[in-house]
Amino acid sequence: MDNRDWLILKLLYEKKNISKTALSLYISQPALTNRLQQLEKEFGVQIVLRERRGVSFTPEGEYLVKYAEEMLLRLDRVKENISNMKDGVSGTLRLGASKFMMKHKLPRILKLFKENYPNVEFKIVTGWSRDVFNLIYNQDVHIGFVRGDYNWPDSRHLLFEENICVVSKSMIDMKALPKLPRIEYKTDYLFKSILDNWWSENYSAPPLVSIEVDQVDTCREMVINDLGYAIMHDIVVKETDDLHRINITDKDGEPILRRTWMFYHEDLLKLNLVKAFVDFIKSCDLTSL
Repeated sequence: MDNRDWLILKLLYEKKNISKTALSLYISQPALTNRLQQLEKEFGVQIVLRERRGVSFTPEGEYLVKYAEEMLLRLDRVKENISNMKDGVSGTLRLGASKFMMKHKLPRILKLFKENYPNVEFKIVTGWSRDVFNLIYNQDVHIGFVRGDYNWPDSRHLLFEENICVVSKSMIDMKALPKLPRIEYKTDYLFKSILDNWWSENYSAPPLVSIEVDQVDTCREMVINDLGYAIMHDIVVKETDDLHRINITDKDGEPILRRTWMFYHEDLLKLNLVKAFVDFIKSCDLTSL
């Protein structure tokens, strides 16, 4: 097996489809099938099972996939160490970012960083904050941008804070919220637990959810059109939206905030690329981006 075989196994395991995997690797489907057969012959086991809608992996195949993923990660780290021996800052920076961070902040950050370090490339994975947390915890990425106060054991840097607020088209009475139509959107479990805890502390009746959408931007548009109120972070609400905002507070009257962090492993700062990016982020005022 070589790094090409590792990549074949990894991608095929992710896509569960030979034709899609071949397309991703820019090789023909027969060539991919032939290479799988060669691997099965080499190890004397069946790696995949052909099914009507794709493939599934045998236990032996899953073991080889795990090995392939470990070897690809080792290869990346070897390349990083070699690149780090050179003068200057170059190489591929692996980042994990929450969906919000990727949409609203990260493109501008990467553009500015690239202007200073043109020899840097980026490999970015986006997802819910809990998924990004797992990526950085397992060192699948160099740096993670995570929303929420996760219990991170290594180095971190606070990027910005957001107020959480009740947003509506017109002024509303907070005591009447349980009787008013609410618009909900999909969010990560940590943020949802904050909202649920706040609600249970202030109201004895459940919220009257009238509309459920998949994204916070869609939710905001529903509020703009006066279809109900929503509870969201204030950074989403633009001044041009002409909406009313009431910040929510805890039982002591303190504002309930949602924080966005940069998580990283301190020992990775020995890599010029990682150190340069961490220093760059620390020098930025992200609230103005």
